Amino acid sequence: MTDQAVQTPSSNPAGHPERIFSGVQPTGNLHLGNYLGAIRNWVPLQDEKPSIFCVVDLHAITAGFEPDLADKTREIAAAYIACGIDPKRSIIFPQSRVSAHAELAWILNCVARIGWLDRMTQFKDKAGKHKERVSVGLYAYPVLMAADILAYRATHVPVGEDQKQHLELARDIAQKFNNDLNVPGFFPQPEPLILGPTPRVMSLRDGKAKMSKSDPSDLSRINLKDSDDEIAAKIRKARTDPEPIGGTMDEIDARPEASNLIGIYAALAGKPKADILDQFEGAQFSTFKAELADLAVSVLGPIRARMNDLLTDKANIDAVLADGSERAADIAQPILAAARKAAGFL
Repeated sequence: MTDQAVQTPSSNPAGHPERIFSGVQPTGNLHLGNYLGAIRNWVPLQDEKPSIFCVVDLHAITAGFEPDLADKTREIAAAYIACGIDPKRSIIFPQSRVSAHAELAWILNCVARIGWLDRMTQFKDKAGKHKERVSVGLYAYPVLMAADILAYRATHVPVGEDQKQHLELARDIAQKFNNDLNVPGFFPQPEPLILGPTPRVMSLRDGKAKMSKSDPSDLSRINLKDSDDEIAAKIRKARTDPEPIGGTMDEIDARPEASNLIGIYAALAGKPKADILDQFEGAQFSTFKAELADLAVSVLGPIRARMNDLLTDKANIDAVLADGSERAADIAQPILAAARKAAGFL
């Protein structure tokens, strides 16, 4: 919690309609970690609350401009649909197509405080030792994320561990806006949505590092667009230790590469990790990897096929994104207009 924010008894005292917001950047290749840790878990949310799933392309340019950004945006949208997000029930759109994100972000930049942003650990991780060389956009990224959420008065946000601090900042910015402009309850304080035990999928080359789109080794991750043979080969080459599967959960967790593969199997099978440990007690990893490869192919193969089918018709994907943009703007523009009025603009 930042030191200038004031808590209220309710995070949504004005009783704004419940709404879910989340998104993925169109950078790199979507991988198994994105699917198991995020997108797969969004699908049932559509039955619970109105849901908005954005392709956050404005965030994608904070580290540089990519010539294939439009195609990557289509690919993320195709992945959403292939994984089960229904564009008729939920809103799928590119962030840059709704100007309220950028305009509200500027207003919120003038609400947020430098000290708050200085404490964002993800900026420190991404900037490294040369923070003076990175873009202002990367530094202000968390404020744009707050605008993404608050432009829709979203009440619930499914987030991973690496984004929890940013969501806390969004809550603080919402509360400070409400207090400073004397508009109690104007923005709700969005709640993190806990989706049950979601696996932290680690690199296939280093069980202590998170599976990442930015890892230079493609062998470190299973991409959603990988062929069956590529999936099997990556699992076969995944790093393990020489010991067979076995021991207690504490013992297996002390073996990071072994624990990661067992956790992936459990997540794909929809079973507790302890059950998989019991199922393969005493097995060699060569046997286990073959079983894991078959399971991964059975789950990811249909998703890849559906993605590829969708991407053969760019006009259809563009139509989905255009429709989603209109529907998103219909929600965001009145909220932005009210925020402008509260801020005193003509």
